[in-house]
Amino acid sequence: MNRLTTSGAGFELARYPEDPRDPFRAWDAADEYLLRRLEGADGTDPVDLSGAVVVVGDRWGALSTALAGHRPVQITDSYLAQRATLGNLARNGVDAGAVRLLSARDTPPDRIDVLLVRVPKSLALLEDQLHRLAPAVHPGTVIIGTGMVKEIHTSTLKLFERIIGPTRTSLAAKKARLIFCTPGPGTAATPSPWPYRYELPEGLGPVSGRTVTNHAGIFCAERLDIGTRFFLGHLPVRTGPDRVVDLGCGNGVVGLSAALANPESKVTFIDESYQAVASAEETFRANTGPGAEADFLVGDGPSELPPASVDLVLNNPPFHSHQATTDATARAMFQGARAALRPGGELWVVGNRHLGYHTRLRRIFGNCVTIAGDPKFVVLRAVKR
Repeated sequence: MNRLTTSGAGFELARYPEDPRDPFRAWDAADEYLLRRLEGADGTDPVDLSGAVVVVGDRWGALSTALAGHRPVQITDSYLAQRATLGNLARNGVDAGAVRLLSARDTPPDRIDVLLVRVPKSLALLEDQLHRLAPAVHPGTVIIGTGMVKEIHTSTLKLFERIIGPTRTSLAAKKARLIFCTPGPGTAATPSPWPYRYELPEGLGPVSGRTVTNHAGIFCAERLDIGTRFFLGHLPVRTGPDRVVDLGCGNGVVGLSAALANPESKVTFIDESYQAVASAEETFRANTGPGAEADFLVGDGPSELPPASVDLVLNNPPFHSHQATTDATARAMFQGARAALRPGGELWVVGNRHLGYHTRLRRIFGNCVTIAGDPKFVVLRAVKR
């Protein structure tokens, strides 16, 4: 937990799920810079926050918590960000109803007077969000983006300029920068180009030649990533009424492969990204018959599943949390998978060889074998004893 101090108050903040071993804060200099600008602490006039305030991409709820007195709408693609926001509101004695939580899949507000954008890692997600929000802005809307200097590129500014209107940036402060955008004429004229669909290449087993749907913001949305490609070539061959989980499903191609290979199985697709789960569901529906069954869950990994209810978990864990490299997400996924698996159930993982997941899996499961490997990736199997 850490304390964010503004000119008017201080806020105790934590990421979600809260972990005492987590070295990262729930806010950074970009959040702090934006709040100072809103307050007029840099010598400019304070921003009028009496109208409809929308906060996009608030990573751990720091901005929404600090602005809760203005009853903002928060829009995020992250379930974990929503849970962090609720936790931080409660931690600071603020009623949960002070912030209206919307996902990136929800219809945005009809009118926005102040639009605050935390620049996401994914340029595609920013593009889709700006297209979806543009119809709600008006000539008087104040639009301010924020991010660390390394997160804001010429392409970032061009997106604001093309979709919303004239754009400029602030000077850097503590390696953070602000983006100022003024709505221009014809702001709402162009639709979002997302989702993006492509056909999978041959040589990938049951999913060869299938079309996958990718909503903006999911990992490798414009092509099949090489880790998943390697995993698809080494998935287990099973029969019978297995309960299978595609954990961190992305566009769902791994779970789809399992479902096509074993029609008796029932696959649950889980991701903390609303865009990912929507992609997985559309991919599954487009490539299976009307009677095919599957579950689609947005949530905190396998903690959404009953204990000892699953036969097989397939997992390609992320090793980044926004810009930070960490194995915390993978560790939580492995621990959650073990709890969800029945005795004898298996966790199959693909990962970069250098990440050393085999060591972590042996600590959690007491066993781990290498199924396949190349110079970059390994496929590992751990069994719940």
